[in-house]
Amino acid sequence: MTPIPWMIGAPIAGAQQAATAGVEFARVRRQSEALCRPLSAEDMMVQSCAEASPAKWHLAHTTWFFETFLLREFLPGYREFDARFLWLFNSYYNAISDQPEKRLRASFSRPGLDAVFAYRRHVEEGIERLLESNPAPEVLERLALGLNHEQQHQELIATDIKHALWTNPLRTAYAAGAAPNPRPDPVPDPLPDRRYVEYGGGLLEVGFPGGGFSFDNELPRHAVYVRPFALASRLVTCAEYLDFMEAGGYRRPQLWLAEGWQCVQREGWQAPLYWMFEEGVWRIYTMGGRESFESLAATPVCHVSYFEADAFARWSGLSLPGEAEWEVAACAAPIEGNFLENGRLHPEACSRQSSLHPAQLYGDVWEWTRSPYIAYPGFRPAPGALGEYNGKFMSNQMVLRGGSAVTPKSHVRATYRNFFPPATRWQFSGIRLATL
Repeated sequence: MTPIPWMIGAPIAGAQQAATAGVEFARVRRQSEALCRPLSAEDMMVQSCAEASPAKWHLAHTTWFFETFLLREFLPGYREFDARFLWLFNSYYNAISDQPEKRLRASFSRPGLDAVFAYRRHVEEGIERLLESNPAPEVLERLALGLNHEQQHQELIATDIKHALWTNPLRTAYAAGAAPNPRPDPVPDPLPDRRYVEYGGGLLEVGFPGGGFSFDNELPRHAVYVRPFALASRLVTCAEYLDFMEAGGYRRPQLWLAEGWQCVQREGWQAPLYWMFEEGVWRIYTMGGRESFESLAATPVCHVSYFEADAFARWSGLSLPGEAEWEVAACAAPIEGNFLENGRLHPEACSRQSSLHPAQLYGDVWEWTRSPYIAYPGFRPAPGALGEYNGKFMSNQMVLRGGSAVTPKSHVRATYRNFFPPATRWQFSGIRLATL
């Protein structure tokens, strides 16, 4: 883990660093709760698939993280809220304790929601006291990790509740006013053509360069040889993906990796997740409820697996980018786009393109790469339980880059490595094509 943003730049007093960290801590914590404000207590108990967790559990687990890795270790005289929570809200840190099976989280009707919020306040008061005690640099570094961890769970709250509401037969909206395109400017007509931005390649540096926070899996920075390549100037749209479907994409085994074709056969995939063929037309479920396909045709396709992204690329006669290639392009682009804070909660159509770099590199959808999630050369996980954060998942996963419409903006950077199993579809994941 690298130094945190409020420790970079001109030296300032330790008390001032702690005060700045406290402001950010409060902001992130309130943002998590704001995401849950449209939800009922019943909504917050739903776990609609094995990959998801109830919103109530997310609120408790993020609190557990601060209590476990900060207060229990660094605040003298700290009294835990409930000793049972050490194992009840543990996710996968086996060096800390055993934990209940993930698939059972929806059965945790006790403690009640009021107790979870009381737990959050108890831990927040403890963090406030810790920050007032002239904390050591390690405390501030762990606090930064905890805040980034909570931002990851903010994204999961959004993705998990979307799946939960979609599985409900009523398929209601997440919140009144949640809509994929509540912006005043119209969707461009016609959509900008998809062209390709060329990069020369060579022996290039990738990985986090320093100067802020990063996760351990972004390190160490190292040289890689990148062949000349080109990235599509925008993301693949729903209309373009429909062309793939109508060309028999889900019926042509030669387009699919073997495991992907097995998923198509076993799961009956015929379209991206949340697409519904009703009364002879396609509709798409969003956080704003059902939407007509026509209203979203120009928006980036999302909720596709790596297998679907790879099959689409093969059908197109192109490829997905490698993560090093994506990073080379993204490092030259500003971090701007459609993020969680915009409140749109759905990808937007590309409205403009730059001659300097591809559009939509950040936000809208996580972009599948063709790179497996493995350790960088020289990677060393942190000692102790925190070493379980990223390293132990470096098997059978693929890397995604760039963030999505439900990712907090401050959480994204060019070197950020997200990862999921290749069949994952419930995330806001989409497709950018490359020529290699």
